[in-house]
Amino acid sequence: PDAVAPFEMSIINMKPGNEACDAASERLYGTLAAAGCDVLYDDTDKSAGQKFATHDLIGIPYQIIAGPRGVAAGEVEVKNRRSGERETMTIDAAINRFGGRA
Repeated sequence: PDAVAPFEMSIINMKPGNEACDAASERLYGTLAAAGCDVLYDDTDKSAGQKFATHDLIGIPYQIIAGPRGVAAGEVEVKNRRSGERETMTIDAAINRFGGRA
């Protein structure tokens, strides 16, 4: 259940060291943390599969995924762990959606 998850959401930077991915991920993290959200920021150099498996195993309800192609278009992908559904939205839409959860 979401109530026992160690974090409300995670931000997964798919390409650490990429200026745009770093900036988008840090903006998301800073804004959501300032809004009182309990956020995990993953900027490790692990493969995408390893990152997704780790976040699923930990039980984080929502994963906000910042990849180079999406970020170049001003978008991130949001994965709902429970349903497995993925939704693409603008970075601002993700901030608005999750910033109100606190």
